[in-house]
Amino acid sequence: MPEEWEDAELMAKIAKGDDQAFRRLIERHELAVFGTAVKMLQDRFAAEEVTQKAFLRVYWAAKRYRPTAKFRTWLFTILRRLVLNEIRRRRSADVLLFQADDPGEGVPPATPRSPADMLLGKERLELVERAIASLPPKQRLAVVLKSYDDLSYEEIGRILGLSLSATRALLFRARESLRKSLSFLG
Repeated sequence: MPEEWEDAELMAKIAKGDDQAFRRLIERHELAVFGTAVKMLQDRFAAEEVTQKAFLRVYWAAKRYRPTAKFRTWLFTILRRLVLNEIRRRRSADVLLFQADDPGEGVPPATPRSPADMLLGKERLELVERAIASLPPKQRLAVVLKSYDDLSYEEIGRILGLSLSATRALLFRARESLRKSLSFLG
């Protein structure tokens, strides 16, 4: 059964109160949602909270859900709103936007050959993660959805509420910013 159909079927069951279907839906999408939230917020605890809120919103909206687009696109649209709200909340509370506990967490490094190579690989990964974290929120989310979640330009555009050309332009600007900020890596 194609993934979209299974998600639509699970949502129909959730609308009827099937808690097992809700658990299955969470199992199918939790890692992707959490991973995106961590990349955006740079804070595991905030990402866990946003992930939980996203799935609660899915549960509450189950009776109104209509499979007019891919479920995953709809879910990531919910996530986008929650993440951007969290970023705004942090800014208004004068809390640092990014917390650098472990910027490379959850991203497997390449397999280097020596301890020096391992250190260099980790440093490069941290620099890339910091560069992504320094992008404006919409650009950051677009990069995360494209690079880590491998979504299409069309799906990213739907999630961000942008046309296809605006999505391409947004990603182009984000890549240019990353290229400039990481140019010293060679």
